[in-house]
Amino acid sequence: MPKVLFDFTDTKSTDEWYAIDDRVMGGVSRSTLRRDPAGHAVFEGEVLLERNGGFASVRSSPGDRGLPGAETCLIEVRGDPKQFKLSLLTDDGFDSVNFQASFNPTAGTWRTLQLPLAGFRATFRGREVPDAPPLDPARIRQVGLMIAARQAGPFALDIRRISLD
Repeated sequence: MPKVLFDFTDTKSTDEWYAIDDRVMGGVSRSTLRRDPAGHAVFEGEVLLERNGGFASVRSSPGDRGLPGAETCLIEVRGDPKQFKLSLLTDDGFDSVNFQASFNPTAGTWRTLQLPLAGFRATFRGREVPDAPPLDPARIRQVGLMIAARQAGPFALDIRRISLD
């Protein structure tokens, strides 16, 4: 049975999320995760390349989000046909290893994407960590969303749910 990590149809679901944009390294990009009155969350903002910028991201506060034996992360999305990343973290740290998988939403159409956990790659500050241990789904503590790869300009991604199965 799937474990719902975030159900953004809930009015308080975005309260636990905060932005971590390229401002942490001197950039000027900005993002937010807000609740839309239509019953979903919106990850939106603008990626700016000035001052060595190039990414925007939001992350949940730490919590017990793991599911032993999970094999897939499900994310129900629609939005700009850009490349986004879903991040899973197994600790409560701010600056630690992220396990990331890329996805491309469809504009105007809600889709539930199935991201195999085996396909999540360990990264630290945007670089792969080849000797990191594999993602342990039982230990997931934080979830994040990111737009990177120097995709300059405004963006918007609608999200209804994020689950493990």
